[in-house]
Amino acid sequence: MSTRYPFTAVVGMDDLRLALLLNAVSPAVGGVLVRGEKGTAKSTAVRALADLLPEVSVVAGCRFSCDPAAPDPGCPDGPHGTGAASARAARMVELPVGASEDRLVGALDIERALAEGVKAFEPGLLAAAHRGILYVDEVNLLHDHLIDLLLDAAAMGASYVEREGVSVRHAARFLLVGTMNPEEGELRPQLLDRFGLTVEVAASREPEQRVEVVRRRLAYDDDPAGFAARWAGEEAALRERIVAARALLPSVVLGDAALRQIAATCAAFEVDGMRADIVMARTATALAAWAGRTDVTSGDVRQAALLALPHRRRRNPFDAPGLDEDKLDETLEEFGDDDPDPDPGPGGGPDGGGPGGGGVPPQGGEPENGTDRERPDGTSEETPAEPPAGAPAPAPGAGGGSEQAPVKAAEPFRTKVLSVPGLGEGASGRRSRARTEHGRTTGARRPKGTLTKLHLAATVRAAAPHQRARGRSGAGLVVRRDDLRQATREGREGNLVLFAVDASGSMAARQRMGAVKGAVLSLLLDAYQRRDKVGLVTFRGASAELALPPTSSVDAAAARLEQLPTGGRTPLAAGLLKAHDVLRVERLRDPARRPLLVVVTDGRATGGPEPVALAARAAGLHAAEGTASVVVDCETGPVRLGMAAELARALGGTAVTLDELRADAIAGLVRDVRATTGRAA
Repeated sequence: MSTRYPFTAVVGMDDLRLALLLNAVSPAVGGVLVRGEKGTAKSTAVRALADLLPEVSVVAGCRFSCDPAAPDPGCPDGPHGTGAASARAARMVELPVGASEDRLVGALDIERALAEGVKAFEPGLLAAAHRGILYVDEVNLLHDHLIDLLLDAAAMGASYVEREGVSVRHAARFLLVGTMNPEEGELRPQLLDRFGLTVEVAASREPEQRVEVVRRRLAYDDDPAGFAARWAGEEAALRERIVAARALLPSVVLGDAALRQIAATCAAFEVDGMRADIVMARTATALAAWAGRTDVTSGDVRQAALLALPHRRRRNPFDAPGLDEDKLDETLEEFGDDDPDPDPGPGGGPDGGGPGGGGVPPQGGEPENGTDRERPDGTSEETPAEPPAGAPAPAPGAGGGSEQAPVKAAEPFRTKVLSVPGLGEGASGRRSRARTEHGRTTGARRPKGTLTKLHLAATVRAAAPHQRARGRSGAGLVVRRDDLRQATREGREGNLVLFAVDASGSMAARQRMGAVKGAVLSLLLDAYQRRDKVGLVTFRGASAELALPPTSSVDAAAARLEQLPTGGRTPLAAGLLKAHDVLRVERLRDPARRPLLVVVTDGRATGGPEPVALAARAAGLHAAEGTASVVVDCETGPVRLGMAAELARALGGTAVTLDELRADAIAGLVRDVRATTGRAA
């Protein structure tokens, strides 16, 4: 077994370490979601926590880690008597992003269940993680149905497996930790709420701290065992402190004053439901125990709010999570009992500023003054933002037009459901019809590989004609592997929505560009809710640019859109060809995900020889491949040339005018375009 990087050797990351330790003290807090950029030691810190947890006593031979002092009465390996017990280290179980449902919850032997009527159950990862840690790296990339199963088990403390009338239940209480990079897509708000605490992490910008990170990592890579030995004393001290805090936890008193502050804070930040209040109460209690106190103070409540509320407060989908700390302090003062801030508590982190008490300053989290709301790219709404990485670069003098400053998007609006015609087989989502592992049963087929969803009636029909030949004599049905039938199910998939936005001088009128951005932002909101991937191509001056490669992070697309400058000629053909290249590559990467091309332009094509003819030929490439498309016609004024409509015909799609963008007709038209494309194909 490889030597893990010591928890106490992690440099900085105060909020992350504190949140993990509070869950180690009180698993009822509900786990931790760690959000941050790549390369910030998220996984390293989580994996290191496992070595700090106390050993667990288990019933010898029990596959479900039952506690000998209080065995699970419904344990599939039970009932347990007064047999031998054994002690082992707490486990950390990792759930891979590509895991199947059977791997997570366990699998039943369907053949034995049908033929013999026995519950032959093979435990899954939830059983292995019982009384330990279940770690999900890149939790935002996990399929939604697996996240639902995972969080339901975490909330109920048990896992249920139901297969065609055969039911198995076992205990599944674990510390749930998820890590994610927000640039790769967000979790749905309903799922965010199921994590007890959330922490934002970012790499330090202090040179000395970065030097120390590199120094320690190189020392660990050169000699993992020796490096761990040098930190063994700090690890043992922290392990003892966790044990002491666990023992003190039942004695901590959560007074009425602290409860009033918790309730007032949750109400002030307009969080939905009561889970936030309960999580804050448990977190504040754990903070007091961690600091070695038996009373909860205002400082504990404040720190609990900073950990438990940022991902629960009401916010627009593209707003960065966080709390207004001035508002938080005002609320606590108004409903407080004038208690002084608590002492930071005994001990502290190995770096002198580590976890301890309730006063750990946020690292990589909110600004000190929370009055300026942040955009998804981290800039303040009060100050001009630098163009984000990957945004279209200025092209002064390109094509004879001057660049204009970015225009603010108009207010977004709700769109109708957009769906690709036909039946796909793409990634799970909430948009178009598709064959999926979850949904309504539409038929049966022979399984390809492992059987996951049994179609009982079809299996019985396949086995029935062979019962006499197989010598059936008892009540049980004689079932062979060839008789098994997989249920085919129909659900919903996510799609790739690629926006090709004209940012030339002819589009630079502020009112027009604001309306265009508002329409694209509305479709981005819809893509966020329906679990789509999105991409953004812009064309202006003399060329086109992929401003945002296809991604699940629609807030990144919104940030690129907000910073989009305008000016120059209209290289329409270049924009369509760039979009064609992007879709070609994406078909190779993810052939099951079906695309929709949304071209936002007034249809004019300028610059170079025969620009209109070149644009028509480029559009023909998309039409030949059957790509569903819609052209948003941004032409205005008393004289309308109708060039966007001609472009739409060349694409095999439909055009909609700018005046129709704020109406529900735009989304309905996209849906009709997709249906028309499907019939033509």
